[in-house]
Amino acid sequence: MLLHSVNLWNLAFYALMVFMATLGLWDVFFGFEENKCSMSYMFEYPEYQKIELPKKLAKRYPAYELYLYGEGSYAEEHKVLPLTGIPVLFLPGNAGSYKQVRSIGSIALRKAEDIDFKYHFDFFSVNFNEELVALYGGSLQKQTKFVHECIKTILKLYKGQEFAPKSVAIVGHSMGGLVARALLTLKNFKQDLINLLVTQATPHVAPVMPLDRFITDFYMTVNNYWILNARQINLTTLSVAGGFRDYQVRSGLTFLPKLSHHTSALSVVSSAVPKTWVSTDHLSIVWCKQLQLTTVRAFFDLIDADTKQITQNPKKKLSVLNHHFIRHPAKHFEENPSIISDLTGTSMWVPVKVSKWTYVAYNESDKIYFTFPLANHRKIYTHVYCQSTMLDTNSWIFGCINSTSMCRQGVDLSWKAELLPTIKSLTLRLQDYPSLSHLVVYVPSIHGSKFVVDCEFFKKETRSIQLPVTHLFSFGLSSRKVILNTSGLFYNIELLNFGQIYQAFKINVVSKCSGVKEEITSIYKLHIPWSYEDSLTIAQVPSSTEISVKLHIAQPDNDSHVALLKMYTSSDCQYEVVRFHGGALPAYVISSILLAYGGQLYSLFSTGHCLEYATMLDKEAKPYKVDPFVIMVKFLLGYKWFKELWDMLLLPELDAIILTSQSMCFPLVSLILFLFGTCTAYWGGLLSSTSVKLLSSLWLALKRPSELPKDIKIISPDLPILTIIFILISWTTCGAFAILLTYLYYVFKIVHLQASLTMFKNSQTVNPKHSRRSEKKSNHHKDSAVHHLRLSSSDAEDSLRMHSTLINLLTWIVLLSMPSLIYWLKNLRYYFKLNPDPCKPLAFILIPTMAILGNTYTTSIKSSKLLKTTSQFPLPLAVGVIAFGSSHLYRVPCFVFIPLLLHALCNFM
Repeated sequence: MLLHSVNLWNLAFYALMVFMATLGLWDVFFGFEENKCSMSYMFEYPEYQKIELPKKLAKRYPAYELYLYGEGSYAEEHKVLPLTGIPVLFLPGNAGSYKQVRSIGSIALRKAEDIDFKYHFDFFSVNFNEELVALYGGSLQKQTKFVHECIKTILKLYKGQEFAPKSVAIVGHSMGGLVARALLTLKNFKQDLINLLVTQATPHVAPVMPLDRFITDFYMTVNNYWILNARQINLTTLSVAGGFRDYQVRSGLTFLPKLSHHTSALSVVSSAVPKTWVSTDHLSIVWCKQLQLTTVRAFFDLIDADTKQITQNPKKKLSVLNHHFIRHPAKHFEENPSIISDLTGTSMWVPVKVSKWTYVAYNESDKIYFTFPLANHRKIYTHVYCQSTMLDTNSWIFGCINSTSMCRQGVDLSWKAELLPTIKSLTLRLQDYPSLSHLVVYVPSIHGSKFVVDCEFFKKETRSIQLPVTHLFSFGLSSRKVILNTSGLFYNIELLNFGQIYQAFKINVVSKCSGVKEEITSIYKLHIPWSYEDSLTIAQVPSSTEISVKLHIAQPDNDSHVALLKMYTSSDCQYEVVRFHGGALPAYVISSILLAYGGQLYSLFSTGHCLEYATMLDKEAKPYKVDPFVIMVKFLLGYKWFKELWDMLLLPELDAIILTSQSMCFPLVSLILFLFGTCTAYWGGLLSSTSVKLLSSLWLALKRPSELPKDIKIISPDLPILTIIFILISWTTCGAFAILLTYLYYVFKIVHLQASLTMFKNSQTVNPKHSRRSEKKSNHHKDSAVHHLRLSSSDAEDSLRMHSTLINLLTWIVLLSMPSLIYWLKNLRYYFKLNPDPCKPLAFILIPTMAILGNTYTTSIKSSKLLKTTSQFPLPLAVGVIAFGSSHLYRVPCFVFIPLLLHALCNFM
């Protein structure tokens, strides 16, 4: 029925949109690098010792528990409390398990064994009963209060110890990180109870799917507190994002707000973390060995030798985190590194006067200092670049002040180097070091190993090449090519006009090498100067390497830096360089359905017949009916007088402004989403009408239904009783559960009507004379009073067309209410009544409305005085859904129930 009402061009368009959506989903789920995380393993059997909580606390939070992680002998020793280590509390996220602590806990235990337990960490973990807090926010405040009690309980376990801790470190995964930040909003919480907060894949900026107001209110409370009290908050916080492999929480949501007066927070993507250099998915971020090793190294460097606890010095905390997570100089962390180093001993001093130099070290018996006089090079070159493939942690490059050929002391420049996967490198601008007379490269004596050291002097302009990125509307059909003619070791490719998250393209690096017998490694690093989201690609040359270039954070308006592709290359080779909004989609789908619904109501008013859903969707669901109003309001809100008027009317903030602040608004985004929403609405309508027909066929096979209703009764004898039962269920258990039951009752009524109509048509085919008499009799009854209306086959078809649209609309409401239902079912053994319940107010209105609509036919409302007004409501409400529901999905049902309620009232007015 639905397919016949759509012409071939529209069907081709909907099919094309499905194809494009499939390509987009493929890119989201599969268009990233393979999982390069190494699995972290336990060397001994993991044990989780349950910590006994005070009886009042256990009674108040029966679903929550606290555990201490251990392995082997450590677990046996610590079954007898008190404890003697450094407490760390792990908070799992949405549907997360307390057992996820085992990866970081096991690695920390191995590290402690390596230093003979001079220091060790005690890892605790909270069992939140794997609650779905990303979907249902009603328990977030409860989790926060429980964590506060857990911290106080943990600190009591160290009472009487010589180095008893006064605070804990917290590692929070996903929503667990947000719960940790929410601790500061509690009235009686002392900030000093937390000395460090590390969050992993935590959406700090906004919820991924704002499905109820409790989530958005919780976010608003937490973020507003952190912004307004930034000067008083001295909690050192590190947020680590998973990168493009994490399709559940996009990395842009994990970056903590940058405030000029709040410098104790760092945000970084795992692909940019030294010694990690991989993207992680939402779950693997807790067990990724490379990342957990980096985190544990940082923890041990944070220990204060005097207190044997994590340092209270905020400067040292930031220094350690910068060292391990931002820029690693290939040296062990030192709080106060010695800049001046002695260059003495029995060593050879070899002067080097060429501008480009390579030394291959193998089985060296003597230490060698290679000296590069800078006086002559300063006249020709602007920079010097050196790299070494020996990845030890010793100092390897120095600067001599006012020396001739050798110096006894030198400035240790190794601290300015950068560690990369296969090399450590250093680039210096010569004019920044006017006092240096020589550059010194140190080669230690080695046996049995081989490494290569390279240095070259160059002019900046010869190694900086500009590459404009392809245009947004090029659709991948245009390309630009740059050939690197010089045989240098290092290049900067400036990616011009690249600063928005909707820009995504491929860079193909082709390397051609001459006279090279063995494979050479090149490193291509995408450097984003306005956020820590660099990514590295390692290539064996000669080869052709494809690099995917995307952004997590858009370039700020006041930032003039340029994104760079840093190429660490081989001098023997020549190189050629050839150059997402799913959460808002439900709002656009429902907006399209509302427009079609309004069109059907108007056609019923004007012609007396309800047109097909697909026909009305094609006719009414036009973006120019919705977008211009939203764009106009967004523009006017830029004026102070309109903003004051807006606030005076107590209207919420426009969602388009929120999306803009998250860099999620770009040219034509609303149009694209509207087209995909209309496409989804079409295929959803096809699915719902097909499902009704299949269920009616099954009903006919199982039971022969009665004929079409002889007398239309809006309120049947059982309707008030059912409505009261459903409302009581909503009040005593869960609103979403009552909505689902009412929805199933509504679907049952429509399936029954479809089966009755099918039966009537079949009997019409068998006995056409009898059917014509029945039809005339039906038409005769339609002329009598409304309460004696009789349903004809044409009226039944009209009613089914209307009900098909309503089922499609109600299905989305049920889907949006599902998270709280799932949460309630999961916690049913602890709580029979969901509290707080985001769906309860909606259920009280929607249940009687759906119950009446289930008994509503077009013949009973087409003469209603309210029908014209009802048909005019869906258009402004469709605009409201886009304006206020695209970033706050829990608001969408509030817009939907209004036309449904008016539709139901048409039966009585």
